[in-house]
Amino acid sequence: MHLGLHDNIVLVTGGAKGMGPAIARAFGREGARLMLLGRDMAALDILRAELSDAEVFVETYQCDVTNAAEVDQVVAGIVAAHGRIDVLVNAAGGTGPVGATAWETSPEAFDEIVTLNLNGCFHMMRAVLPGMIARRYGKIVNVGGTFGLKGRAGRMAYSASKWGLRGVTKSTAIEAGPYNVNVNYVAPGMVDGPRFRERVMPEMARTRGISEDDVVAEHAAEYALRRISTDIDIANACLFLASDVSRQITGVDLPVDGGWAAL
Repeated sequence: MHLGLHDNIVLVTGGAKGMGPAIARAFGREGARLMLLGRDMAALDILRAELSDAEVFVETYQCDVTNAAEVDQVVAGIVAAHGRIDVLVNAAGGTGPVGATAWETSPEAFDEIVTLNLNGCFHMMRAVLPGMIARRYGKIVNVGGTFGLKGRAGRMAYSASKWGLRGVTKSTAIEAGPYNVNVNYVAPGMVDGPRFRERVMPEMARTRGISEDDVVAEHAAEYALRRISTDIDIANACLFLASDVSRQITGVDLPVDGGWAAL
């Protein structure tokens, strides 16, 4: 797309799984220098080899984003080695309980998904923002979800984590704006991929007493465009918000959901 991201230092959390690899590939095609964080180094190494073969500059770091001290150490190391972080994409996240009502959700399950989806993003933002503010430049893209825009039965804990992330995004956008730092929220709808196929579909089929094909059809029917998003759709939205093409956009929710949130 030639969005001016060439040689930008782009830090992507959750780079090895879910939408992370598609996001990493998209920035790699733009010529960005990638810093990929994750807990599963074996998976990160596979992606690093693929990107390196495509002549993308990439480094991988083992990091648990729920551990603030670990986050601070990794970010400090990247800044020491490269001098800056231009873009942060918070893609690390989880699904949480699927099909459980609020009263069926355990405190442990609630805490776990909120800690990962909300606290993890906060830790990353807190670590990179001082450098961005000092340089008067930075882009932060938080990958949330449309269940953080509209409630969803059976997904209360996940929805809570993503609603909270919207608040963190908007408040930080106001605070960081005077320093030329953009902070935005991409809200994927259901994204076709391993997590949807292997976790969400079977669980919904079981609790609803319908086939997995029916689960897919029901989801698609809820969207104005009558199709489920792909990880590439999400990656393209992240590219847009990380580039100076969107220089005057901050604090927004960008649904990438085929029109579900609008209906």
